[in-house]
This record gives sequence, structure tokens and C-alpha cells, in this order.
Amino acid sequence: MDFKNILVERDADIAIVIIDRPKKLNALNRSTISELHHAFAQLENDKHIRVIILTGSGEKAFVAGADISEFAGFSQAQGEQLSSEGQQLLFNFVENLSTPVIAAINGFALGGGLELALSCHFRIASDNAKLGLPEVSLGVIPGYGGTQRLPQLAGRGKAMEMIMTGAMIDAAEAERHHLVNHVVAPEKLMELSMKIARRIANNSPVAISYAIKAVNAGFKNNVLGFATEIESFGACFGTEDFKEGTTAFLEKRKAKFTGTR
Repeated sequence: MDFKNILVERDADIAIVIIDRPKKLNALNRSTISELHHAFAQLENDKHIRVIILTGSGEKAFVAGADISEFAGFSQAQGEQLSSEGQQLLFNFVENLSTPVIAAINGFALGGGLELALSCHFRIASDNAKLGLPEVSLGVIPGYGGTQRLPQLAGRGKAMEMIMTGAMIDAAEAERHHLVNHVVAPEKLMELSMKIARRIANNSPVAISYAIKAVNAGFKNNVLGFATEIESFGACFGTEDFKEGTTAFLEKRKAKFTGTR
């Protein structure tokens, strides 16, 4: 498959997947999600690849969110479908890969970008990274697993604060709340990511695949959480607040929410 929005590089048994939409700050659209799915599927089936590193092109953003212009006019049913398809194609798919995936967060990881990083097996951030889930400022909620994975890592209280305020946190705070494992200078990000990837690659890929499966199983006692998120995410698309939030964003003005469902 020829990719238009991503790049795939190889360094021996390590693959580097780069989201390459710099003019959009690597924002996720449906085409990019589809390409990422196909890239991860190909690498998962390549027995020569032991570790995958996921990052964004440029120095400003890992992924600065979803491409809002693509779904601003969606109905409730379309919103629910967007969330369901995205989780299945990419976010849940990445989480359940037997090949380890490291997110190398090189700047903004917002909305769907943070959700993508959270779906990776662990995260390393540059010290200029900013992380957040600003969806409520658009009249919607995180729809790609954010309401489930963020509390698992940061705890319920911190997750509630981040989701309800929509505020960004810096890399140091993200490390304190266990969202990232390491924070380094931007020029050291790929160096450390590759160093850790090589250590992983020296170990048994079979054992690692079973370890991923076992660890993930411990966090899935309430599988209905994701289904609830999908339904609630879709419901937001039927509200006046969603219409106002997305319209204000696209018109580059502050939203005036009324609380109308």
C-alpha cells in the first residue's frame, strides 16, 4: 500500500512509523487512521520486526488532535460510527499488537493524538511536549479511548481534571502522573527510543507478546467502558453545544455554550 500521510522507516529489526502531515500538525483524519492501521498490520506480520516506534514529523507535534473540519457536520449516528471505527481500526488495534509499540512524543499530543499515544505500550516524551484532551471545549468528549486509558495511567482524579478542564500539561507533569516513562531533550528523543527498542528487540518476541496480552488483560475488567464512551461520544454530535464548539473552532473564535442537548 502506498502511503500519503505517513512514512515507514526500518533500522534492522526496529520500524519507525512517522505521521507526516506537518502543515496540519500531523492531525488525524480518517485517511491517516486507515494508513496507520495498514502500516501496523504489515509490521505485525513481519517476523523481522521486533519493535515499532511511532512519532510525528517535524519538531512541533506528535499529533495535535483530530482533523475537526472532517467531522464538524456529523450527526449523532455518524459520531458514534466515527468513534467505533477509529477504536477498532487503530487505537484498540495498536494496544493489542503483539509487537511492542513505543510512542515518541515530539511536541503536541492533543485529543486523538494523546489517545493514540495512550494506546501505545509506553511513551517517551521530549521536554517540549504538551499533552491534553481538549474535546469538551468543542462540545464533545474523547472518543478514541481517552476516558478509559487516561484514568488507568494517571488515576481517576487527574483524568477527570484533564478531561473536564481540557487543559494541557507539560512533559514533566505527564511524567509525574505516569503518562510518560521518560522525558528528554528533543534531540535525544529518538536516541533514547531506539536504545530502549534495541533492548526489547534482544528479548524473546514470543515472551513479549504474551506479556503484552497478560498486562492488557488486567486492565479490561470493565470492557463496557469503551462501549459507553462510543455511545456518549456519538450522543455529543446531536447537541447544540457540539455544533457551536466545532463552528467556533473553525471560525477561530471562542465558543459560547448554552448547555443545550
